[in-house]
Amino acid sequence: MKRGAITCLLTWVFFSTAVPVGAESPDEPNQGRVVPRPGHVLAQRQRVEPVNRMLTERLNDLLPELMRETGIDMWLVLNREYAEDPVFFTLVPDPVFAARRTTMLVFHDRGPEAGVDRLSVNRYPFGELYEPAWEGGDLDAQWTALGELVAARDPRRIGVDVSRNWPVADGLSAALRDRLLEVLPAALHERVVGAEELVVRWMETRSPGELAVYPQIVALARGVISEAFSSDVITPGVTTTEDVEWAIRQRFHDLQLDPWFHPHVDLQRRGMDCPPEEPFCGGPGVIAPGDVLHTDVGVCYLRLCTDTQEMAYVARLGEEEVPPGLVAALAVGNRWQDHLTSSFELGRTGNEILAATSARCEADDILASTYTHPLGFFGHAPGPVIGMWDNQGPTPVRGDWPLHASTVFSIEGNVKVAVPSWDGQLVQIALEQDAVFDGEAVTYLAGRQTRWHLVR
Repeated sequence: MKRGAITCLLTWVFFSTAVPVGAESPDEPNQGRVVPRPGHVLAQRQRVEPVNRMLTERLNDLLPELMRETGIDMWLVLNREYAEDPVFFTLVPDPVFAARRTTMLVFHDRGPEAGVDRLSVNRYPFGELYEPAWEGGDLDAQWTALGELVAARDPRRIGVDVSRNWPVADGLSAALRDRLLEVLPAALHERVVGAEELVVRWMETRSPGELAVYPQIVALARGVISEAFSSDVITPGVTTTEDVEWAIRQRFHDLQLDPWFHPHVDLQRRGMDCPPEEPFCGGPGVIAPGDVLHTDVGVCYLRLCTDTQEMAYVARLGEEEVPPGLVAALAVGNRWQDHLTSSFELGRTGNEILAATSARCEADDILASTYTHPLGFFGHAPGPVIGMWDNQGPTPVRGDWPLHASTVFSIEGNVKVAVPSWDGQLVQIALEQDAVFDGEAVTYLAGRQTRWHLVR
C-alpha cells in the first residue's frame, strides 16, 4: 500500500473510533478548555488496529530505506524472554508483550526490486508481518537453523545490536553474540558489524502514519495539564503540589494512558530565591494565591510518547488577569523557543544547533538554558541531543548526531526573567512542547503555551 493511502486509512481508523481530544487553545484562556474524557481514548482492543497499521507502514516503507542508507543488508534482532532487545518491541505487532523463549528476527534486503524479506526463526509465529523460516521447539535446532539461513543468503554486512554509546542499540547480550558466532561459518564472522546507525535511524524517524496521529496524543497530555491547572483540582491554601502530581497520575490511569515517569509539579513565589546559576528553581508545598506553578508530564499512547512542561498562575482574590511581569516572562520563553526552532537545519548536529541558539539568546539578552531531545517510542529517544540541563556545552556522541527530517522533538528548556512586581526577583519559565521537524521547518504538534493557565 502506498504511503498516502495508508496514512489516510490510518487517520480514518483513528478518528472514526474516537472523538478528537485537545488541550485548550494556546491563545485562549483555560475557562473554556477542552479536557479529555475516557470515551475519547481508544479502548485497549481498538488500539491494535492503528498500532499494527503504523508498524506495517514502517516495515514496508521505512525499513528498506534505512537499511540501504546505513549499508546493512541483513539485520539480526535476537532476544530472550525477560531480556528483550529495546528495539524488539518496535518491530513486533500488538499484542506482543515479551519474546517467547528465544525469539529471532531476520531482515534481509535483497535489493530495491526484491525488497526486504522479514523472517522469524522462532517457535511461535508472528502472523502476516513475518514469514516463518523455522518453527520448532528445540533450542539447538533453532540456532542451527539461524546459522544455515544466514550462510545460505550470504549477506555482505550482518548488522547486530551492539553499541558503546547508544543504549537502545546495545540490545544483544554477550551470550547471544557468542552463540551466534558459534553457528555462523568462520568466513562470515568478519561480516558481523554493529547496527548502531540503523537502530538509531529506525528509532528516531517517524512515518507519515505516526505523524498523522501524533498531534492527538500530544493534545491528550496537554488536555490533562489544562484540567489539573484549574479550580477543578486546585483549592489554594489546601492543595499541595504533590496532590496535583497524583491528580495528573490518576487522570492518566483513568484514561488508560501509560506515564513514562511520575508527573512533577513545583511552585515559585515572591520571596523564594531563584539564583541565576541554579539549574532549576521552585519546590514543593501548599499552593497559595500568587504562586507560579510548573508541571512536567510524559505519557505514551499508541506506542508514541510525549513530554510536556507548562506554567500556571494562581490568582489572588480580585485578580482577573495574570500580572504583566509574568505575562512578559512567558513571552521571553516563547522567544527562546523561536531562537531554538529557527536554528534547526537539516544536517546540523545537536551541538551546532545548541551553539546557534545560545548565540541568538545572548544577542537578545535572554538568560536561557536549552536541553532538547528527540521523542518517539521512548520519551528520551535516540537522535541529536541539543544541550543537557547540566551541560550547556557540546555533548559527545549524541550531540554530534545530525538532524534528519521526519523527527519529533520535545522543545525543552527554561528562561529566567526579572519580575517587577516581585521586586526584580527572577522567575523561571520552564517550557517543553512537542514538535516535528519536516526537513525544512519545525511545527508544534498540538500548539504551544503562549498564555498562562490561570487558576481562579
